[in-house]
Amino acid sequence: MLRLAELWVRRGAGAVLHGVSLEVPRGELTALVGANGAGKTSLLLTISGILRPHRGELWWNPEGEEPVRLDRLSPKRIVELGVIHCPEGRQLFASMTVYDNLLLGAHQRRDRRAVERDVARMFTLFPILGERRRQRAGSLSGGEQTMLAIARALMARPRLLLLDEPSLGLAPQMADRIFETLLELRAQGVTLLLVEQNARAALEIADRGYVLEGGRVVRSGPAQQLRSDPMVQRAYLGIGA
Repeated sequence: MLRLAELWVRRGAGAVLHGVSLEVPRGELTALVGANGAGKTSLLLTISGILRPHRGELWWNPEGEEPVRLDRLSPKRIVELGVIHCPEGRQLFASMTVYDNLLLGAHQRRDRRAVERDVARMFTLFPILGERRRQRAGSLSGGEQTMLAIARALMARPRLLLLDEPSLGLAPQMADRIFETLLELRAQGVTLLLVEQNARAALEIADRGYVLEGGRVVRSGPAQQLRSDPMVQRAYLGIGA
């Protein structure tokens, strides 16, 4: 569904991505792991059109449609194609209610009845949000805010959902609930690209993965294969010397 070909990206004076190539297959959960500063967030920002590559190509290739160069489109147009970004740090509208934050996720849609049905679906997927629907987003717990950020992204009906560090700062039990939700979404047919510093958890739920170091892909393959890779085990999974 998505293909990056030899992507080079600068932020400020230096390059943050150095010839990155990767693919996100339709209907799968692809994990991108690596240390802080490896370029993971920059990669998602490039897919979303917020950063622009100075070399390389970014192709959107949904089934039954002509391929499109995302790197030539505006962020607004990329969202219209169904590429939806759930950013690091949640970036909710803290003074607005849970319900209103969900509506903002659907602000480009015109099917108002379907929007209300999707709100109800979010409350089924995340029951605690239904209980807090009139509560201000800023008053939610960290885990509840993460749920709301994901639900808001889902309100745009993504064909590809980009998730940046959804487990960051969460207690282990809440992080596990978030990862279970990502598996539910994949089972419902949502294609996911997950950026996650918790490499162990990410590679346990992913179909395939990429390891990013210094803005370069240093390992890639099926997630099970990466979990047994000695370098990945040593550097990211805490296994071995």
